[in-house]
This record gives sequence, structure tokens and C-alpha cells, in this order.
Amino acid sequence: MPQIKRALISVFNKKGIVEFARGLSNLGIEILSTGGTAHALQKADVPVRDVSQYTGSPSMLGGRVKTLHPKIHGALLAVRESSQQMEEVRKHNLELIDMVVINLYPFLEVTQKEGVSLDTAIENIDIGGPSMLRSAAKNFSYVAAVSNPEQYSQIIRELKENNCFLSKDTCFDLAVRVFQEVSAYNAFIAQYLAKQRNQEFPDILNLSFRKRQELRYGENSHQRAAFYQEEKETGLSAAEQISGKELSFNNLLDLDAAIGLVSEFEEPTAVVIKHNNPCGVGCASSLTDAFKKAYSGDPLSAFGSIIGLNRRVDIATAEEIASPEKKFIEAIIAPDYEEEALDILKTRQKWGKNVRILKINGSLAKKEWDIKKIKGGILLQEQDEKTYTSESLKTVTQRFPTAKEQDDLLFAWFVCKWVKSNAIVLAKDKTVVGVGAGQMSRIDACLLALRKAGDRAKGAVLASDALIPFPDVVEEARKRGITALIQPGGALKDNKVIEAVNEYKMAMLFTGIRHFKH
Repeated sequence: MPQIKRALISVFNKKGIVEFARGLSNLGIEILSTGGTAHALQKADVPVRDVSQYTGSPSMLGGRVKTLHPKIHGALLAVRESSQQMEEVRKHNLELIDMVVINLYPFLEVTQKEGVSLDTAIENIDIGGPSMLRSAAKNFSYVAAVSNPEQYSQIIRELKENNCFLSKDTCFDLAVRVFQEVSAYNAFIAQYLAKQRNQEFPDILNLSFRKRQELRYGENSHQRAAFYQEEKETGLSAAEQISGKELSFNNLLDLDAAIGLVSEFEEPTAVVIKHNNPCGVGCASSLTDAFKKAYSGDPLSAFGSIIGLNRRVDIATAEEIASPEKKFIEAIIAPDYEEEALDILKTRQKWGKNVRILKINGSLAKKEWDIKKIKGGILLQEQDEKTYTSESLKTVTQRFPTAKEQDDLLFAWFVCKWVKSNAIVLAKDKTVVGVGAGQMSRIDACLLALRKAGDRAKGAVLASDALIPFPDVVEEARKRGITALIQPGGALKDNKVIEAVNEYKMAMLFTGIRHFKH
């Protein structure tokens, strides 16, 4: 349980530092400091002793060397209960340092700026800060390592309550945070430098995420869970929850699928997500009509669903979402909401007070990795961003699709990309009318989609996320009135499948690209 008598303060982010340092000084704690931090404290009339005065060594090499000195690290690393080490402390005139207050050069923030040079990035790699934090954290039984302004109020409160002592538990927790912060900092540097060398898949992968919030529960209510975000907020980590209950693990998975799918389309679009699969998608000239189309895709499955929209929610759309026949909605996510529309969503239905309403900020176009955990490691791949190329998209049948069929085929193909494999999507008038998701055989996925569509299958088109291996899918589709198909192609029996399509006077496009989603 260390008593704090002397603290070394050197921070880049000076938020709250004057108040914190004044609080330490008022408790009789001596403050050592460097450069800009010392100047800020002196300007605020906080007593400060310059580190150079303590070490007897000036700041060197343009500030690259200030605190890399035995009188600093010896004062941090000395084991107070070791008579031998304390004898060395006296011999070398070390003055023990009981606390360091450090935050690091803003490497991440600097390198995210447009056009930053490698030289500028390198100058923002902090050396002394991580070194002092690591020394203090290693010796946490005797030294407090404060690495974040969020910790200041807690530290001052405990020092006041305990006559300038900090508990060993507090110092242990501070040390854990230090190694987390320094590890993340080094990960950012490694990622940036690897990118400069065009290492798309680096030899050692360092990933760093910061806890955003603890969740209500995981996939099931007996599993605990938390949401960790990238350092820079993007995608769902940039979303603002306006109202409703706490989010669960499954909510976030479904919300991610909703914003991913809805962002595929430029025209007003609505999606209905259930268990990470779309059960309804609609595009129209207005958001209200798009939502009507989406919800009509599979109203039964829409119970307990997630709604995603790619336009500001207006009053008419809110009234449609909150209409009496909409039994239960878990969450809604959109770029924004009119004030009265928000009030309608919160009050018109009995589920309104609990529905999770989120506002998604900024662009979703950021390129990211797709990461999947397996036992003993992770799998890393690029996001599935490509849908087809103009060179690979071709009609392979005698009949070409009509303009309307082609619009519906491409609509269904974009949706199919977000359906778990094996996947079949049926669409008509830019409305999903049937989905077969996650089946072990393609024919089962087809039969499920056709059953979901019912009479609406007549005049619809069919998209398959991967190649159609046999004519059976074509035959079942033809029986129910499907007029055109889109698929990657590439099966051993492509010719047989094409023959069947030609026989039934249907049209078929090959994309040359598949969209498995596991």
C-alpha cells in the first residue's frame, strides 16, 4: 500500500491535469514535470520541479531524450522492501518517485490525418512515456501508474480518504490498464508501419479494441458479453442509442447486418433482419413505401426483428412502423429521425418504450477486415465488397432478361450477399418475397424460399449465392412461376442447368462471383 510523496507528471493530453496536479500539491505531494506540462502547471501556479533539475541532465535531441535516465527509472523500479536496493538508492542519490502520470503522444490521431508523412508519424512515436509507465506498472506494489485522465478523480478521492496512501488493489488495477494502453499503442504503430510496407497480412497481427459497453447478455441469457470498439469510432461504434433497453449481443449482430445491407442501396431502402438474415427488403421512391415493401416480405418472421433504413425517418414512415399490425420490433437503426417521428416510435405501440432506437452517424464505407474466431486462433479476410464486374456479368441463356427483370435480379443479388449460405432470394418489384437461408443443400434453400413466397413467386426472380449444381432448382422455380435467375455459374453441370432454363424460356445471368456467408 504505497504512500504517495512524489509524482512525476508528463502528459500530452492536458485535460484535467492542472486540477489533478493542484489536488496532489494541496496534499503535500511534490511534483516533478517536463516541458509543456511543467509550463502549464507553473502558469497555473502549481509548484513544479523540473525533471532536468532532478536528473542533472538537460532535454536532448530535440526532446527525444528527457526522462530516459537512471535517476528516473531507478526511482520507479526500486523495491522498497529490499535493503540491498535501498542501499543503492542512497548510494546513487535517487529520490523515490511514487507515482507517474503519463499519457502518450497522439500517434493514432496524427496518422489518421490526410496526407501525414512517415517522418511526422515517426516523431509521434512516444518512447519515454511508455518506458516510465512500464517501469511504474512493473513495480505497482510501491508505485502508482496513472495513464488516463478518467482516473484522476478516483485517485484524488482515495488519497484524501487515506492520508496519501493508495491501496495495492488500486495500484494493481492501474498497472493492468497501463499494459493494456501501451499494448494498444504499440499495436497502432505496428499496424501503421506494416501498412507503409504494404504488408496486407502482417507476419504478426496486433489487434486492439476498447470496451464500449457491457451488454445485457450474450447469444443466450446465461452468457455474459461486452461490446469492444475500434479506437476510432466507425460503423456501430459510431451509433448513438436514442432510447430503449440495453443492447444485447444478438441485437448488435442484427444491427450490423441491417446497416451493412441497407447501405448497399442508394435509393430509399428498408430492411427487416431476423437472426442475422434479411426476411424482408424493399426499395422505393419513398422511405415509407420501401418499409411497406420490406415488411410485406415475411410479416410472420418480422416478429422481434431489427429494422434498418437508409434515410432520415419521417412521420409517415414512423406511423407505418408503429401501426397496430406491427406486433413487436426489437430495434430500429437509421441515419436520423424527425422529432415527431421519434415520438411516434416511442409511444404509439406498447413496445415503444423498450424498442432500441439508434442513430447511425457518418459513412459506413470504411474498409475493414472480417474476423472470425476459431479454437486456437482467428481467421482474417477482406470484407466481401465486390458484387460483380461488368465484364463478368453476362446472359448465358437464349432469352435475355427484360429491363425490369434485370433490375430485380441485381436487387436480389445484392440482398443474397447478406443471407447465410446456402442462400436463395426471391424478389419482385424490388421487394424480397421469399428467402431460403442457411440450408445444407441448395434445393432445400430453394424450396424454403418458394414456400415463404407462396403465390408471390409468380413473376418473381431468383438469386442464388453460389452456383446452382443441378437443374432441380430451375425445375422447382419454373413450377412456381419464376421468370429469371442470377447465380455465379461454374458448376460441372452448367450446361444442363442452362438447357433447363432455355427449355422453360426463362432468362439467367452469371455473375462470376459467389457470396458464401458462414
